[in-house]
Amino acid sequence: MDKNTELILGYFKQISAIPRCSGNEVELCAWLQHWATEHGLVSNQDAGGNLVIRVPGKNGGEQSAPIVIQGHMDMVCERSARSAHDFSKDPIQNIVEGDWMRADETTLGSDNGIAIAFAMALAADKTIQHPPLELLFTVKEEVGLSGVNDLKPGFIQGKTLINIDSELEGTYVVGCAGGETTHINLPVHTLPAADLAAIEICVEGCRGGHSGVDIDKNFANANKLLARILWKINQQSPLRISAISGGTAHNAISREAKATVLVADSAIDSATEIAQTFGATFRAEHASVEPDLTVRVTRVAASTTALANNDSARVIHLLNSLPHGVMNMSYDIAGFVETSNNLANISLIGDNFKVITSQRSTSMSRLAEITSRIYSIGQQAGGVVTTESSYPSWKPNMASPILSVLGKSYQTLFGTEAKIESIHAGLECSTIGDIYPGIDMISIGVTIENPHSPTERMYLPSVPRVWRLLTLSLEQLC
Repeated sequence: MDKNTELILGYFKQISAIPRCSGNEVELCAWLQHWATEHGLVSNQDAGGNLVIRVPGKNGGEQSAPIVIQGHMDMVCERSARSAHDFSKDPIQNIVEGDWMRADETTLGSDNGIAIAFAMALAADKTIQHPPLELLFTVKEEVGLSGVNDLKPGFIQGKTLINIDSELEGTYVVGCAGGETTHINLPVHTLPAADLAAIEICVEGCRGGHSGVDIDKNFANANKLLARILWKINQQSPLRISAISGGTAHNAISREAKATVLVADSAIDSATEIAQTFGATFRAEHASVEPDLTVRVTRVAASTTALANNDSARVIHLLNSLPHGVMNMSYDIAGFVETSNNLANISLIGDNFKVITSQRSTSMSRLAEITSRIYSIGQQAGGVVTTESSYPSWKPNMASPILSVLGKSYQTLFGTEAKIESIHAGLECSTIGDIYPGIDMISIGVTIENPHSPTERMYLPSVPRVWRLLTLSLEQLC
């Protein structure tokens, strides 16, 4: 491993030791500010918590136009059912297996801690030539790109931005989908329950994954699978739900979902058999992509309260009706997802059943269409529906100067052309472009597999390749 890769991964290990779930970036931000001071660099933080560290040009690049190097401080905090990891205090383990780095049953946080590590390495290396740099680190990217919305004109000066939040080395991203998050709040009634038997149904072992880049891979959504089981049981014998939950982050496909349901004692064996039969059905349906998918059914003590039969049915019908997955493929780009929806999170809290969905589209009119469909379904069920965290799509500019520079650099270094694409995931470039009209942007990154899931891993040989690309391109920009 060369010294530059060691420096980058060394910074990444330090970042991995600091809690940084979305909304909890304060400690990491303070650490970065302290690091900047130690290196004689000026940093500024805005009211939203976003941070910029200004790095003077070096080795002949002092008078060049500044370049913004951008990434986000937060990460999606997911762990497997086997893990006892506490993201509020426990360091994330960096486990190297051959050419890959992973964590111990949790997300690794390479999305997007590796961007911060690259930016720090650029600032710390005294030997490379580069223009003045503005290291822009944003907050709450993983919750609807909400932190970047707080940026104000003048916070950064650069007219060219390199985002390091893509997940395939050798691919340049020049556009992305817009998106928004929708909440359905369904009022329900909890009533006394007596003389009923109870089972807990758990759908678990799904791969999960990123609700943008993985939405077309047909990974199972545990929330949708659970809804199918509950609908069938309810058709056979009316049930009452005493607990239900599934999914975590709005931008992660649900890996696990569970419900505790009450039925007449005479129906308990039938309900158990239905759930177990669905386990075999689901494994057959998803055999090629979900090897660990299971449905676990456990007889449990019945609770003293549960939703009324009619409210339980409303919850089931709502979940069964809500869409998940690809809604439309692009008419212009073969194999490219235009519009999708992720049935992300479900929970029963007191007398409210809550649902969170995440819609994405490169077409803002199609985004409005799928959101209106979710509104109609939620309101028809009797729920209160609201939308937040809206962000626009980022339209590709094939005449981009920074695309030309990085394209030539890649050809020079590796003897082949980089792939150029738009992605179905959201990138902060979409909002940055609205706040700073005319800014020239591109997104690059190392190779990362299964982001937003405990099987996330980072391909280590891609790290030095991205470093060489960055340093040569910055040299060309002097």
